[in-house]
Amino acid sequence: MDASNYRRVPAGVVAPRDAGDVAAALRICADAGFPVVPRGGGTSIAGQATGVGVVLDLTRHMNALVSVDPVARTAVVQPGLVLDRLRDAVRPYGLAFGPDPSTHARCTLGGMIGNNACGAHSVAWGTTADNVTELAVTAYGGSSYRLGTGWAGAPEGLRELVAGNLAVLRTGLAGGFSRRISGYGGLDALLPERGVGVARAFCGSEGTLGVVTEAVVRLVEAPRAPVLAVLGYADESAAADAAAGLLGAGPLTVEGMARDLVPGAAAAGALPRGDAWLFVEMRDEGAARSLVRGADAVDSLLVTDPAGQRALWRIREDAAGTATRTPDGGMAWPGWEDCAVPPARLGAYLREFRALLAAHGLRGTPYGHFGEGCVHVRIDFDLVTPAGIARFRSFSGELADLVVSHGGSLSGEHGDGQARAELLPRMYGPEVIALFGAYKDVWDPAGGMNPGMLVRPARLDENLRFAVLPPGGGELSHGVARCVGVAKCRTTEVGGPGVMCPSYRATGEELHSTRGRARLLHEMLAGEVVTDGWRSREVAEALDLCLSCKGCRSDCPVGVDMAAYKAEFLHHHWSGRIRPPAHYLLGGLPRLLRTVALLRAAAPLNAAARRLPPPGLTRDRPLPPLARTPFTRWWRSRAGESRPQGPGATAVTLWPDTFTEYLSPHTGRAAVRVLEAAGLEVTVPRGPVCCGLTYVSTGRLDRARTVLRRTLTRLEGAPDRPVVVLEPSCAAALRTDLPALLPDDPRAHRLATAVRTFAEALEQYAPHWRPPRLDRPVAGQTHCHQHAVLGDAADRRLRERAGLTGELSGGCCGLAGNFGFEPGHHAVSVACAREQLLPSLDAARDSGPAILADGFSCRTQIAQLSPYRAHHLAELLADGLPIEGLADSP
Repeated sequence: MDASNYRRVPAGVVAPRDAGDVAAALRICADAGFPVVPRGGGTSIAGQATGVGVVLDLTRHMNALVSVDPVARTAVVQPGLVLDRLRDAVRPYGLAFGPDPSTHARCTLGGMIGNNACGAHSVAWGTTADNVTELAVTAYGGSSYRLGTGWAGAPEGLRELVAGNLAVLRTGLAGGFSRRISGYGGLDALLPERGVGVARAFCGSEGTLGVVTEAVVRLVEAPRAPVLAVLGYADESAAADAAAGLLGAGPLTVEGMARDLVPGAAAAGALPRGDAWLFVEMRDEGAARSLVRGADAVDSLLVTDPAGQRALWRIREDAAGTATRTPDGGMAWPGWEDCAVPPARLGAYLREFRALLAAHGLRGTPYGHFGEGCVHVRIDFDLVTPAGIARFRSFSGELADLVVSHGGSLSGEHGDGQARAELLPRMYGPEVIALFGAYKDVWDPAGGMNPGMLVRPARLDENLRFAVLPPGGGELSHGVARCVGVAKCRTTEVGGPGVMCPSYRATGEELHSTRGRARLLHEMLAGEVVTDGWRSREVAEALDLCLSCKGCRSDCPVGVDMAAYKAEFLHHHWSGRIRPPAHYLLGGLPRLLRTVALLRAAAPLNAAARRLPPPGLTRDRPLPPLARTPFTRWWRSRAGESRPQGPGATAVTLWPDTFTEYLSPHTGRAAVRVLEAAGLEVTVPRGPVCCGLTYVSTGRLDRARTVLRRTLTRLEGAPDRPVVVLEPSCAAALRTDLPALLPDDPRAHRLATAVRTFAEALEQYAPHWRPPRLDRPVAGQTHCHQHAVLGDAADRRLRERAGLTGELSGGCCGLAGNFGFEPGHHAVSVACAREQLLPSLDAARDSGPAILADGFSCRTQIAQLSPYRAHHLAELLADGLPIEGLADSP
């Protein structure tokens, strides 16, 4: 699978190390009659990166930037090089590679060449074909070619084919526009008057002709201080009608979207007035202001700040994922992702397109490169039932006719693949279609390169990936189907608040990405390739290095929740069997530590653990010591009551989570001091309570439900109060896992709604309290569950009020609860910490920061891998209170 609706199962995958390996693989496959599909990042959305036979994974080894010539403004690249790596390398020279798809953080140059990718800046810098000067290509059977301009290096028979079809090339491909990508749409580059651009014509061939092993690409001068003008319009049609009129101003981008794509940003006031917007990037502020003055827009916004521009562009770049969700939470799918019409026809086309959707009872949210007439849209097709698939087919034919009636192209940048190749005869005449077949046969007479794409294509309604999923497969089936494969989880970018996907960044293996795991679960449910179901060792291996960080829950554009899927898999995988020791020791941690506390055995157990690590856990790190006095024992020693507060004081319940109770009770004591200093009345539940987190993370879901029901029963009769949870992972479990595990228990939903983080409680229930001014920088870690589930806006505001400056590290600390203590995980755990957390601590060393980490796992990782000691925010604030504001010590 790729990022499309299609699934074709290969016989095997080869990861060549160099062009010699590619030639050998193609020679062997040709001798054996096996088809070959070259593959980059797998972000193609028309099915062309799926295939039977042998898939060549060009990202594993052939991913080098060979050289850069800043004077000639060229670079030599291998096909597996990710676009952002090229852009980062040439940025110091003031250069860029012009085409920039929204998947720039994970798409590869080879894939861009294969699809003739474009992106937002193609209105200024053209398509990939416009920016390629030379290609090294290996054909099926192992023959190698060096393509450029002119016939030198071209395969035998190509020159004769062109000479015999000059009239067809000049008439059948006449009148094209910049986004005519469909079919072999660049074949007219072979005309003598076009300079015989053999390399250019090869671009957009979707792996059907040969395998690119190296490319020379042209670089462009990057503007030094671009400015983003956001223009607001009354509606989508008005924005589309206006787009073509802006092209004379020389924009770098003209991107369009409507309110139904970005309702949150529009409601938050991040965009100017209007119901549709054009994002127009100009080379400098003067050009942007001139553009705004001449634009007939309802409202406008100029963004000169690079950070502000990045925030707005992120909205646009995530649209490929956010557009997959309909307003009512349903799913929308690719298939008609990138039709294009001449820009002057865009407004009329969109009006008719919306009418066609309505006539078929379908919904979709258009957006895209309005300056070039290219429209992206995902549509809520039913691709499961026979009736739904029939409607998909009928709609596709009618939409193809609509696009052609406006002089457009079925594909404007993503290629036709299986999704649209069957419909190419509606766009091109029979002579052109015949020429396409003859062109492929010159390159690939055996038909071994990516069969079923472009020439002699498969039907658009076969090989659908949903067909193999069991009907009524439940939430897991819906969840893995939701993964549309846009591969944001494969990004290797470091920095910023994002978390997903730490295990992929540590290993670089597709099976350790969110997408890779979702695909394996898909195959497990299908039962054709992975045949042992819930007992599958392949799936278990892929999920073993999942840290359950929940980063994908928020960072994945479609909200894939791999932590939840892992818990369900482990639940079934170990059902009726003896589990690994870590599942009992760490999964049963709340019960185990409660027993130790009742026996007052913390000291001897700490001593024993130092000498002899418990069986079933890693020997690469020590266990954190248990506290001698649990938090609730200290609480009872103060007569179990909050210090008196004024009349009308809000009462809150402080949740004694397992980590605060037995491992970090000083954090609980500090929280009590701060909450009381803020005028809140603090209570603590009578008797043990548990969020079930450790049982969920080890897949002991039945046990988790039992524990949670017992907790809810113990809380019955207690007054309804806000529940303050200090440990972010426990707060996230109560807010999301609790109602998910007990959906029919109203008590679960009441408790989940009552949960507040420490900062949220102070902000909501003590809004006029002024925290102590600490006035110092901070460094540390935002807990990944806080990022993914809870949000940290209240924490940021509280830190600002306390004079704590600086940003906490994104990513995952790598300890991740039980993960870092389980055998075989230490190397990945440390690699995650070394990615962002540890460098951020070292970078802040000279400023003497306070080290802040609200998660116990994060504090433990910092203590074990660095010379620093981290604190919960409650501890820092408590230390800043005047002495009379402190609660009595036990």
